[in-house]
Amino acid sequence: MRPIIISGSSRNDGNTAAVVNILNQCSGWDIIDLNDYHISYYDYQHLNKDDDFLPLMRMIVEQYDTIILATPVYWYSMSGIMKVFFDRISDLITIEKDLGRKLRGKKMASISASGGNDLGELFWLPFRKSAEYLGMLYLGDLHVKVNEDHDQLEKGMTLAISQYIDRIRENYAKPS
Repeated sequence: MRPIIISGSSRNDGNTAAVVNILNQCSGWDIIDLNDYHISYYDYQHLNKDDDFLPLMRMIVEQYDTIILATPVYWYSMSGIMKVFFDRISDLITIEKDLGRKLRGKKMASISASGGNDLGELFWLPFRKSAEYLGMLYLGDLHVKVNEDHDQLEKGMTLAISQYIDRIRENYAKPS
């Protein structure tokens, strides 16, 4: 069992993709790009249960013990595609409870990217509280600032990513 990076950005070549690529290159962890899947909005009638969400979650639960969620910051929040992914976790506590129970004891971490550095602690609340609700251990979060030209990480960010990877490595093999 190992970590998986789940990238949820509106574009595959943006700041978040750059951060995800650094995470991957420095750690060897696999990447799932949510843009490669058809995941519908949460539906109380579960008419979308045949999209890619449930098979994707089955694969994640079976193969990985640590989930790292990567998102850009859009209007002081996670991206829309990441929010849809989060909302669909509701399927795991309603129509796929056995699958949802398999998240207990797994670990979660979060990383974000943007040109600003004005995130407050409330940005991380959905990640932390969702992990807690699902019985997962939350390993922490990191915001990566990209320079004003949006083509390079700000000074010190590569080191921060390296330290973030070390922190996750120290914790992902430990039992929850």
